[in-house]
Amino acid sequence: MLLAELEVWHSRPVTPTRRISLGNIILPVEPTPGFGGLLLGAVVAAHLGDVDDDLVADVHRLLGQVAEGQRVVQPRLRHRYQVDRHGLGVSRHRMQGEGENVHFSFDTNGSGLVQILGAIYAIERLDLAARRALVPVMHKAMRWRGPVGPSFISHLAGTSTASLAAMADPRAWAFELFGFPLGTTTVTKKEVMARYRDQLRVVHPDHGGDELDAGKAIIDLGEARRILLA
Repeated sequence: MLLAELEVWHSRPVTPTRRISLGNIILPVEPTPGFGGLLLGAVVAAHLGDVDDDLVADVHRLLGQVAEGQRVVQPRLRHRYQVDRHGLGVSRHRMQGEGENVHFSFDTNGSGLVQILGAIYAIERLDLAARRALVPVMHKAMRWRGPVGPSFISHLAGTSTASLAAMADPRAWAFELFGFPLGTTTVTKKEVMARYRDQLRVVHPDHGGDELDAGKAIIDLGEARRILLA
């Protein structure tokens, strides 16, 4: 299942010009960062290592300008943004889900810098509130060191679980995990802690829970408790 997509159109490697444009964009960003924000952050994290060190500071500055809705003077970072895609090549990046598993696919045919610029200009298309919510996520992605996988997703999403349901609607996932009735929107701390303790006993190996699944189940219960008590 396709969760988010970003098409970055750019000059082909053999051409002397440096141009960039955007194509198809599917970027749901609610609740922040949403699947769209996770994909944009993944694009940034996966390609930052290919960017010259002397340009990284300007990437941060460009993100700040986008967050504040400032006019971005072109060209920027040695590339010019345009609407026309004629004669350009394309890179496609996707976030996909299967069951409770999510993964990224990067079809990169240009430089790492144009992929990052594409992600930033995609953010610029969002309303100002969404931009301001997502830009800190992009800065966070730029500081990431390691593979762009489940740990990265959890890092950006601010959750201990990379569950598809948990990222799509954290509170609904937490209510369901604790067995609250469908449609529940508010609960007390006492109710949450009671459900947490009950479920913890169910999944714990000392009380008959599966040893192989207990670790993840306990982490998920702790995360659900955090979400509902936040």
